[in-house]
Amino acid sequence: MAWAGISLGFLSGLVLGLFFHHENWLGGYGSFKRRLYRLAHISFFGLGIVNLAFYLTVRAVAISEPIASWAFVVGALSMPICCVLMAHLPRARLLFAVPVLSLLLGGILTTTSLLRLAPPLPALGVFPLAPSEGAEGERGPVYPSGSRSQCIL
Repeated sequence: MAWAGISLGFLSGLVLGLFFHHENWLGGYGSFKRRLYRLAHISFFGLGIVNLAFYLTVRAVAISEPIASWAFVVGALSMPICCVLMAHLPRARLLFAVPVLSLLLGGILTTTSLLRLAPPLPALGVFPLAPSEGAEGERGPVYPSGSRSQCIL
């Protein structure tokens, strides 16, 4: 899915590039239609990269998040469609909820899955500086002033 989106970004750039030299194409450079076509074009790249990042994350940390996976796919497919549809039917702006909410869902589910895997963080302000020799040859952290107390910021 990721590389398909990136490839569609190249292809849509080719198509848009055939007409960009026409000053009034799609109403001119700053027109609503043309801005939405540009957004559709760049969304292929951006959401292709998001899907690639999700895939690499899932492989790297071995999480299973099928709902997030489908949410990212739905977002990547529906965003450019919604952009082009809205360029011609501005009243369809509420359709943007589909890609935006699906991408938000995918991001939240992925983040919560990663947070569940993360080791607990030490208490704020507790930072050992370097290992030192402890009793009976044990190695432990060295704290400021040589004490074994916690260093609070």
